[in-house]
Amino acid sequence: MGGLSLTFPTEIRYYHSMDTKWKTERKVFSFLEEHRMIQPGDRVILGVSGGADSVCLLFLLLEYSKKVPFSMTAVHVNHGIRQDAGEDAAFVEELCREREIPFFLKKENVSRMAAREGLSEEDAGRRLRYDAFREAAERFGGSKIAVAHNSNDRAETMLFCLFRGSGLKGLCSIAPVREDWSHSRLQVIRPILCLERQEVEEYLKVRGIPFCRDSTNQGDDYARNRIRHHILPYAEQQISSGVVGHMYRTADILTEEEDYLAGQTREALARCAVFSREASRSLWRAVVETEGFLKEHTALQKRMILALAKELSPTGRDISMTHVEDVLKLFQGAGSRRVDLPLGLQARREYTKVILERSRAVCPAQKEPFRKQVFLPVEGGRMVRAELGSLGCMEFSVISGENCAEVPRNKYTKWFDYDKIKESLTVRCRLTGDFLTIGDGSGHMIHKSLKDYMVTEKIPREIRNSVPLLAEGSHVLWLAGYRISEYYKVCRNTKRILQVQLKVSCPDSGTEDEDGRAY
Repeated sequence: MGGLSLTFPTEIRYYHSMDTKWKTERKVFSFLEEHRMIQPGDRVILGVSGGADSVCLLFLLLEYSKKVPFSMTAVHVNHGIRQDAGEDAAFVEELCREREIPFFLKKENVSRMAAREGLSEEDAGRRLRYDAFREAAERFGGSKIAVAHNSNDRAETMLFCLFRGSGLKGLCSIAPVREDWSHSRLQVIRPILCLERQEVEEYLKVRGIPFCRDSTNQGDDYARNRIRHHILPYAEQQISSGVVGHMYRTADILTEEEDYLAGQTREALARCAVFSREASRSLWRAVVETEGFLKEHTALQKRMILALAKELSPTGRDISMTHVEDVLKLFQGAGSRRVDLPLGLQARREYTKVILERSRAVCPAQKEPFRKQVFLPVEGGRMVRAELGSLGCMEFSVISGENCAEVPRNKYTKWFDYDKIKESLTVRCRLTGDFLTIGDGSGHMIHKSLKDYMVTEKIPREIRNSVPLLAEGSHVLWLAGYRISEYYKVCRNTKRILQVQLKVSCPDSGTEDEDGRAY
């Protein structure tokens, strides 16, 4: 008996395609509305690498814009790793041109950037991408950054965090919506996080939409690729079918529990901890009463210590569970003891209290003194960033001095008279010969050496070489966290203001986008 050969009429294939398109769009639109990702009138900055995920995101948002009116700007980043990367950029640009979507291209050699900043290529690529998103947001007035993570990415991140020993927050994996940690005005949204990779590719297939394939995602050079190519497929075939969906639901449950425990931790801290500052030494500290602390559940005790350490440290990183356990021992038993933690943080027991403190002015230890030249933002509305590695970054922008608001009092946001700056600026540590301009009390300005100023202000000797400063030659405009030079202060006659903000790195999870993929 011969084999049975089946063919499907064109009409059946057509209705299958329409059903797939309709179901996918309904699923994503419901997800967008559930998490209130896009509102009428929003300008969304959309990361488009040219790969399947980001192209799918682009076309789904085009469909959603027919329902909810909003505008998009596409951002493509050429990482300079692959020789054919320029073809991806041309592909995305053509997609956008045909659909009248503004296109923004950022090109950088990630390998050189990683070596320069002391980062892995994955970290450097992630930083470059989000810098490009923020730059586009400033230029086009965007308030949302849309990236194309899917359910498989969430599962991969969950496993990656589990294998690295992450706590509950890391196991929550990728969030549908989060605030951009370095820019309080921006939100990061992930509209297709509800789709599995197979659904993404099926949607593109039935609509006949082309996309690019990134060769760097095919190999096993990155840990996430090994999870993607070997561990998840094995789990799907040998352990439990539908594993990605199961892990997605688990991540949702863990996120709810993490939100609840975070609230309980804040309430517990309010009951037994007090924050204060010792002005003479510029120290910020948290004082915890041991009696009240020990009444809390052990899980909350550990979370409180971790929360305090992250609050007091400049980056929120490098505090491990081993450090938490060391601090926890200070609450048990009597006597005066001390624990030294990363980034200059210290915990010590004093009678019935445990004190955690560090100087807010201390910079993390550098392998070598940093020195970043600043190319001033001469164009109106343009923002320039100077990356400082583990310190975070400084952001520079120019605003009009006409009818300007009151000078900001924020310790890490300063204004300078832009027209008084004649040379390139640098962000660096102190050098011999540096000086500040200060008032002499009689209406005149005098030069004071930076060394003498640090002595007068009782800045601890051990941190003087690591406090970041902004300088024009040897003239210090701003010793970050302390004071600015009188010469550069704005006045009623100032026409252009240089605004400088020191922003310290503190990502919410530190892992969710380090996947080696384009977006």
